[in-house]
Amino acid sequence: MNRALTLDDLVIAGIALAAGLLAAFLLRMLMRWLRGHADRTRWSGDDLIVDVLRTVVPWSAFLGGAASAGAALPLTRTVQHNVNQTLTVLLIFVVTLAAARGIAGVMRSVTQSRPGVAGSATIFVNITRILVLAIGFLVVLQTLGISIAPLLTALGVGGLAVALALQDTLANLFAGIHILASKTVQPGDYIRLSSGEEGYVEDINWRQTTVRALSNNLIVIPNGELAKSNMTNFMRPEQELTILVQVGVAYDSDLDHVERVTNEVIGEVMAEVEGALPDHEPIIRFHTFGDSRIGFTVILGVGEFSDQYRIKHEFIKRLHRRYRREGISIPAPTRTVAIQQGTVSIPIPQQRIPGEADEVTPVRLD
Repeated sequence: MNRALTLDDLVIAGIALAAGLLAAFLLRMLMRWLRGHADRTRWSGDDLIVDVLRTVVPWSAFLGGAASAGAALPLTRTVQHNVNQTLTVLLIFVVTLAAARGIAGVMRSVTQSRPGVAGSATIFVNITRILVLAIGFLVVLQTLGISIAPLLTALGVGGLAVALALQDTLANLFAGIHILASKTVQPGDYIRLSSGEEGYVEDINWRQTTVRALSNNLIVIPNGELAKSNMTNFMRPEQELTILVQVGVAYDSDLDHVERVTNEVIGEVMAEVEGALPDHEPIIRFHTFGDSRIGFTVILGVGEFSDQYRIKHEFIKRLHRRYRREGISIPAPTRTVAIQQGTVSIPIPQQRIPGEADEVTPVRLD
């Protein structure tokens, strides 16, 4: 347009801009109302939809009003083109941010709702968000008339140099993706490494795995080190596990009576202690004629790894109390000192295998 700007043009442009602002405000209120209703439903998908629309819809209304105001003004073709291009870039930017947040939310929701998938791992969420933002950036460049082919070529050449400079970082990234894809470790699992670190996996991100020890301290392990380490996962293929408790009774004990009493104590512990498995069949196996006792193993079922400490604690206390009441003796280890002419043979206390004699070390008496 080549005509001069008039008051009517300003009024029309102002009305269009005000209408856009009013529409954005009303739509914002509508989105809040929908969010309140979505929070009261059990389906999480409506929360994600409202969260995305809450950003896109009001901004679209405002940018539409701004575009209408620009069209009502007598702008030159170049200025009008620049205004439209700027508003288009802003709209693409808003849509890209909303799409990145929405897609990341969908992925997080899906992974948390499906067993055996990376529930709280951020690595997939972050990669998805970066990819959506990168696509949005390329669309903006294309909208501005900038060819993206040379940029992609430069990124390909530069990516090789970056890959060489960031070998350790990329190794940790792909190790984390491999760990999650193979499902050997997932957030929430209790793991123990051959180097001694153990705890619950809190998160697996692009560089490292965070493990929370039972002492509530956080252990940070690079993904590459985790992938190369020998590891025991106490939650795979299932989190329920069995624990072994070693017990011994005197030789003059009635073993049938011992077995019956022990089974009764096991039944009480399995039924009353949190984390025990009441349906797990108790197992008692006598296995050793020791130096001073007959040894046997009690096999208990627990819900998950950390429950074993509480169950062992209660089982040993109750078994000891019941044995005393029933007159069942748990003999203490004995040591023999043999005194000979000129020497004293003193057994050296050490951890020994049941059934083997104590090691005796002669000591010369001066």
